Amino acid sequence: MSEPDDHLHTPSIDKEGRRRLKRIGLLLLGGALAIAVIGVVLRASHGSELQARAAEASIPTVSTVSPQAADKGNALVLPGSLEAYNSAAIYARTNGYVRNWQADIGDHVRSGQLLATLDAPEVLQQLAQARADYRTALANKQLAQTSAQRWQAMLARDAVSRQEVDERNGDFAARSAVADAALANVRRLEALAAFTHITAPFSGIVTSRSAQLGALVVAGNAAAQPLFTVSDTHRMRIYVRVPQASAMLVQPGTSATMTLPEHPGRSFPATVTRSARAVDSRSGAVLVQLEAPNPEGLLMPGSYAQVSFETEAVPGSYRLPGSAVLITDDGPAVAIVDQRGIVAIKPIAIVRDEGREVLVSTGLSPADRVIDSPPDSIQAKDHVRVLAPTAKAG
Repeated sequence: MSEPDDHLHTPSIDKEGRRRLKRIGLLLLGGALAIAVIGVVLRASHGSELQARAAEASIPTVSTVSPQAADKGNALVLPGSLEAYNSAAIYARTNGYVRNWQADIGDHVRSGQLLATLDAPEVLQQLAQARADYRTALANKQLAQTSAQRWQAMLARDAVSRQEVDERNGDFAARSAVADAALANVRRLEALAAFTHITAPFSGIVTSRSAQLGALVVAGNAAAQPLFTVSDTHRMRIYVRVPQASAMLVQPGTSATMTLPEHPGRSFPATVTRSARAVDSRSGAVLVQLEAPNPEGLLMPGSYAQVSFETEAVPGSYRLPGSAVLITDDGPAVAIVDQRGIVAIKPIAIVRDEGREVLVSTGLSPADRVIDSPPDSIQAKDHVRVLAPTAKAG
């Protein structure tokens, strides 16, 4: 009896098992799909985050300045170079050997003071020969003169012909010319002999010396080194290149002050004495010359100085760092950034270039945020990030 019952219930048991397996399979499939979906979502989210970071990193970071009203004048500070009021490189005018030298670098010398002596035996021998030649020519001249006078006296007695007298007079004139030429040669060699004494052309300081005892020196300065350099430093000349935009502000008579790195905290007065009144096409600047007294001898030739010129205010102008100016095909401009970080390019009119700063008359307002040191590739409508709060120019 029990066997038939077991046989009757077997199909139902198999169906239940298949349904259970199907449910398990569906659950496993659903889990796998869920894991796949989660992976895709996470990957997409990570990719979007990377793209966002890359896009954010591609935005350039800039610093800005605000235009400052130029309500008062500002010092125009420019570099300058100092030179001695007079400076002379002294070369030998005759060949010879240095017998001795009497002055060294740093020595104060007077005009005409002996600096060195040369030995020039060849010149001295040539001078002795020239003097002998002159004495010979002078004797011949005197003999010709005496002969001409005698023949002139005989002509008065009709003892000789006019032709013979003219010949004697012509011989006298020729010998006179020879004597004059011999005298000129003597004076030339005397001058060369005098050049064996090297003297200072004016009062000043010896700033270089190359003369060495026994050294051979050659006349001229084509390839030779100067024996001495003498500089007159009681006054100094200062040369400054003024930008074209500021050239009219610096005229002869303009006062200025100088500062030098070797004298910190001290300034020296100077006055503009000359202007080249021409713009150098290579530098775009006008060369001006200043003079400064140097009673203490603190100013040295060849020094570098910062020269400050006081300038007047330009009404309605704004001051900006020179590094904020862009040079475009249409002229000078600046890059402005708004609150959204969008760039706009504004043309400006520069009324004065003060070196580190420029004065701008049009194109700006105090509320503008001007990009300082903008990249060359910046364009209108570019997106930028402001690094720090807006700073005041100047």
